[in-house]
Amino acid sequence: MHSILDRRIRGTPGGAVLHELYSNSAHFPLANIFLELLLRGPGAYLRELDLYLLVAAAVIQAVLVGRWQSRGTTRPLLGNLIGPAVYSCTEILFEGPGFLLHAHHLAYWAFAFSIGLLQWLQRRSARLRAPLLLLEHVVRTCIVLVMYVILEFTLDDYSGLGAFLDDAPHAFVAMVLPLLGVIVGLAHLNSARYLQTLRQTTEQLRQYSEWLFGKELLHMAVSDPQALSLARHERTMVFMDIRGFTAWSEARAPEEVVEMINGYYAACEPVWRDYQAIKVKLTADEVMLVFAEARQAVDAARALRRATGPLLAASGLAAGCGVHCGPVVEGLMGTEERRSYDLLGDSVNTAKRLCDAAAGGEILLSQAVHLQLGAGLPGLQERTLQVKGKQQPLAAYALS
Repeated sequence: MHSILDRRIRGTPGGAVLHELYSNSAHFPLANIFLELLLRGPGAYLRELDLYLLVAAAVIQAVLVGRWQSRGTTRPLLGNLIGPAVYSCTEILFEGPGFLLHAHHLAYWAFAFSIGLLQWLQRRSARLRAPLLLLEHVVRTCIVLVMYVILEFTLDDYSGLGAFLDDAPHAFVAMVLPLLGVIVGLAHLNSARYLQTLRQTTEQLRQYSEWLFGKELLHMAVSDPQALSLARHERTMVFMDIRGFTAWSEARAPEEVVEMINGYYAACEPVWRDYQAIKVKLTADEVMLVFAEARQAVDAARALRRATGPLLAASGLAAGCGVHCGPVVEGLMGTEERRSYDLLGDSVNTAKRLCDAAAGGEILLSQAVHLQLGAGLPGLQERTLQVKGKQQPLAAYALS
């Protein structure tokens, strides 16, 4: 399932279908429709099935090709032949094989194949992509030129192409249209390069934003910018840090310490992703996770213990964990030039104090968490803690 960011950066399947229709599939059918209108007259042509079959063929091609593109699949040669195949096969059922003898029907196949081949070659050769793209746009503008020639030959009796080009207006159209194709191609090439750069930059900014905010917060912010405003919420905080980490680090090279910490974070990452943490904060050996529900937080704390236990044990270490729920003020904090998403309140401090008091491999729950989930957490061992910054003793419950 695509996130809102994916849809904004890469577009939607529906947008891909419309883009294919406007930028490719409808080009020849539109020229053919106007040719038939001029040759047969609007009254007769609008009553015939040909017009609607041609439109349907263009739409079917756009739907199929657009869906392929939205899934990252490119089949340019096959995709461009869908429209003429649908149109021709349907018309042959009504008119017989003689349908294909008309010049504009053969032109549909010729242009579809030519454009499809050029698109296929562009994907095969990065070095030739630019000149091939220019040639593709020249071919597209030649659709109008060829249909104009067919119209003129149908209405007037010319002995050949030379006689046709002896007419100054005809020669003017024949020279200008391909040149317009080159100009349009250059504009498209410049736009495509700019769009590619823009998408690459957007993907980089997206990655950096996900590192800073986390996926959940980033998606919330994109869908509703007000979601990051300062507001009071009920949250459950999980703190976990490594016991004896400072002493362990003193005897080791910085590179070894960084390697171990990165492994520690990597072990935690599936947990905060699977349990949908609202916020993740990594500070040295400390991991802070924020959840909307106490049950999520307790389950995540257990999962953190399972995920990091073997890794830390290999280095002779273990991590303690504290879980507390309560009110916090949450949102963007800082100045106009620099802000970060954070949460403040005594509830955060309490979760941190519980973590500090937990032994290696131990998870301590606060009384508030116990009141919410105690009945579903058998075997809790109660204790009373005197912690820094708290005048009253703090009730804690060790989770097995």
